[in-house]
Amino acid sequence: MEYAKWDPQALLQIKQSTSTRIASCESLVSTRQYRPFLELHAMDVCIIDVPWNGFSQAVPIGRMAEAYEINIAPHNYYSHLADLHSLHLCAVLPNVRIMEIDIDDVAWKGDLVTKPPVIANGHIQLPTGPGWGADINEEVLRAHPWPVPGKRPAFYGMSAEQMAARPRG
Repeated sequence: MEYAKWDPQALLQIKQSTSTRIASCESLVSTRQYRPFLELHAMDVCIIDVPWNGFSQAVPIGRMAEAYEINIAPHNYYSHLADLHSLHLCAVLPNVRIMEIDIDDVAWKGDLVTKPPVIANGHIQLPTGPGWGADINEEVLRAHPWPVPGKRPAFYGMSAEQMAARPRG
């Protein structure tokens, strides 16, 4: 499948060989890379990575998918800020199938933004505040710096021991 994510014909061949619906393309960036996959209808659901593409590129990708009558799903396993970016993409496109969200994360994830997203009855609520609806809490960001090159990397500021001790759902 690794090859198929860069070759529209290969992905189409996989799609045609199964009755399982195919969602793909989260590794692509820009309308230029998405277009050949969409033209061939090589997937059933077009996955758009909003942080990688940026909101201003994700919208035209989603609109192009709509023109080919293909649903989209934002690829989203980053942070609440990315949740809000994906949510706003869903709010402006009519062809959204589902929005991915990562709920199994670090304990301080909600503190990283000034107003975390609200999920009620299985639906994430569109914030009413300006911009994305929340800002980064810079104090929390400083308390959890990204790993320094040359040091053993930690996942979200957690040591290997803390990672091993995390409860698994």
